[in-house]
Amino acid sequence: MIRLIFASLVLSLLVWQAFAAVLPQDRSDAMYHSYQGGGMSIDGPSILLRKKIGNYVSVSANYYVDSISGASIDVLATASPYEEERTENSVGVDFLHNKTLMSLNYTTSSENDFEAESIHLGVSQDFFGDLTTLTLGYSKGNDEVGKTGDDNFLELAERQNYRLGITQVITKNMILGLSVENISDQGYLNNPYRSVRFLDASSARGYRFETEVYPNTRRSNAAAITANYYLPYRASVYGEAKVFSDSWGIEANTIKLGYIHTFGEDWIVELRGRHYQQDKADFYQDLYTRSAEFNFRARDKEMSTFNNLSLGLSLTYEFQFSAANFFKKSTINLDLDHVNYDYDDFRNVLAVDAPIGAEPLYQFSANITRLYVSIFY
Repeated sequence: MIRLIFASLVLSLLVWQAFAAVLPQDRSDAMYHSYQGGGMSIDGPSILLRKKIGNYVSVSANYYVDSISGASIDVLATASPYEEERTENSVGVDFLHNKTLMSLNYTTSSENDFEAESIHLGVSQDFFGDLTTLTLGYSKGNDEVGKTGDDNFLELAERQNYRLGITQVITKNMILGLSVENISDQGYLNNPYRSVRFLDASSARGYRFETEVYPNTRRSNAAAITANYYLPYRASVYGEAKVFSDSWGIEANTIKLGYIHTFGEDWIVELRGRHYQQDKADFYQDLYTRSAEFNFRARDKEMSTFNNLSLGLSLTYEFQFSAANFFKKSTINLDLDHVNYDYDDFRNVLAVDAPIGAEPLYQFSANITRLYVSIFY
């Protein structure tokens, strides 16, 4: 789940940014990303290439690597630290026809015990003198879940995602956006390595662990409203409010605020803050009274009641090349985010000498770094 959170932070830079039907700029990006926190270390490179073919088609390819080491508190409670690598490859094409932009992307992801592939379709259409943009999206993914040390373990999952968004230019300085999303998951949806704990007086520590059991279907809905306001001194402020709910009983909300300021002709600085809060799943408990107490059981901390607060800073330096040069401009970008996680009903079982069920509530912080160079041509 931490990997998914980190990936979502990266992907959030790439989605819902198009306010008009134009092809993406020709560019090449080289990025190093790092996540450090909660006993986990995740880092690796990413390479993106994007090029127009004529005036109507743009193609892209992306290579992304996560090198993972360490172990979260869930793993340390029942196993040892580990190392693995996840490799992701994606290719995409964008086609522009009048005021319509159509996109197709195919992604594969591979690690030692998990294989995934997905396809993403998107359509963006401008209306009313390019003041309104409607976007539609659909994604379908298939996962193959394995388990290290058990060659006979193989489970499948299928995921579908539907998206609808609209952006509207309100004034010359302000843009509003509204998006809704529906996600449908089916198959094996939990992690084969995660366990729940239950009371057992015969155990030396007073409890034992057994494998989590999740429902094999999940329906999720999300809605978000965004606003961007451009200030008269080459700066802007933006905000986002998002709500989420699913069939497992999880309800969540997100608030994000940011400020972007330019300095001179070359520097861009962004400051941002984000708060996320969620309620636990219906079948989550930190401690069960007996083995197989309910049909569905979870103790994954991402299924619990928790919140996180992140503060971020981005610096961008841009320099132009000669007008006669093949390369038009380049940017050097540094993104830094610090995130604090606080859990309301997930306890630190590694705490020694604490009464069972009264261990201290778990909390941790993480640092996320992205350093990348972009060349536009």
